[in-house]
Amino acid sequence: MTTSRADGPDEQPGFAVWLTGLPASGKSTIAEALYALLDEHSVEVEVLESDTLRRHITPDPTFDEHERDMFYAAIAHMSKLLTDHGVSVIIAATGNRRRYRDQARGQIARFVEVHVDCPMEVCVERDPKGLYAAAGHGDNDHVPGAGAPYEAPTEPELTVRGDRQDPAESARQIFAELERHGWINGDGDADTDERDEDS
Repeated sequence: MTTSRADGPDEQPGFAVWLTGLPASGKSTIAEALYALLDEHSVEVEVLESDTLRRHITPDPTFDEHERDMFYAAIAHMSKLLTDHGVSVIIAATGNRRRYRDQARGQIARFVEVHVDCPMEVCVERDPKGLYAAAGHGDNDHVPGAGAPYEAPTEPELTVRGDRQDPAESARQIFAELERHGWINGDGDADTDERDEDS
């Protein structure tokens, strides 16, 4: 039987930070900045980025509701496994339905939802993958916010601005939120104190 790192007397479960927002809102860039900040403070962390995962889980995606249900359930399960073993997770994924993020929240004791708020017009102007351009030409009706629905969080733990905030500043805000919860200590290391996980 595999023993979770969090089962040891001094081990605590990892935390999960889900960065949600419209495509091209800046989620991946903020995830990179947050990863670097946590790594700098010796916090063991992995980034689960939706585009990378989709190439392995659904290499020929249809983006229909059934496939999205399966894909985001897989992300929630992977995140739970990692956090149960003491590895923290940054999820950089639109997760266009609230139920996808709520599913992860229900499985992971230490969970923070961060809304990367960015106006649609800014996302369309960036459009690094050409998603909005394709949607505008009728070639892609699966883009959240431009064909498929995007359900923004109603009560996220934190909102950062993807349009007028430096990614490093957003990362520092998220880091401070994790400190506020008591999941990392003042030096940045993952917390090993005996304390309430929901503090």
